[in-house]
Amino acid sequence: MRFAPFIFCAALAGCAIAPAAVPVDARDFAMPTLSGRAAVRNFIQVVETVEPIAEATCRERAPQLNCDFQIVVDDREGAPPNAFQTRDDTGRPIIAFTIPLIAIARNIDELAFIMAHEAAHHIQGHIERQNQSALVGARIVGGLASVFSGGSEETMRAGAQLGARIGARTYSKNFELEADALGALMAAQAGYDPLRGADFFFRIPDPGNNFLGTHPANADRLATVQAVASQL
Repeated sequence: MRFAPFIFCAALAGCAIAPAAVPVDARDFAMPTLSGRAAVRNFIQVVETVEPIAEATCRERAPQLNCDFQIVVDDREGAPPNAFQTRDDTGRPIIAFTIPLIAIARNIDELAFIMAHEAAHHIQGHIERQNQSALVGARIVGGLASVFSGGSEETMRAGAQLGARIGARTYSKNFELEADALGALMAAQAGYDPLRGADFFFRIPDPGNNFLGTHPANADRLATVQAVASQL
């Protein structure tokens, strides 16, 4: 098990644009129902059981990638409930959890689903695909801005930045649904109930179906997990 219990995630620098993190606002949650000791015990159990499945799935589906996942805990004071996947400078995949997220997870199935979901982002190459979309968007919008502004460097730069943001978000909803599907499968393979894990969706704000939003509607995410569960 490769588990670094207290590493500042701010020190991680692995990608220009990372897949969107779990969108959680602490105000949307009641006080944690588990004791601190129970929450830590659940987290350690999930790391020990989900990480081997994630690494085996990575080696099978994406052998060209570094599949040596490192699980870290962001212990910065005041950090909101959050989880995300990134990479370090060597390309090693990192899954980071903040302490508040560990605390508000109601059961091991929720933690397992979240961890498997974040691992799926790496296995499915979402960082590379998102970066590529951002690059294409920057070139297109930046080029158009240059043409219509008469070659103004400032306008072209602003256009490229806008294009990168649009490009990065173009497929972000699809990426989240892809990660939900593979994450549900890996959570089940690790011995957890993905449907019970997906109850987490009912306790986070529903982003709806906003244009260029980073996350799909919660109903779409739940339907994705249900479809996977029905095939298990």
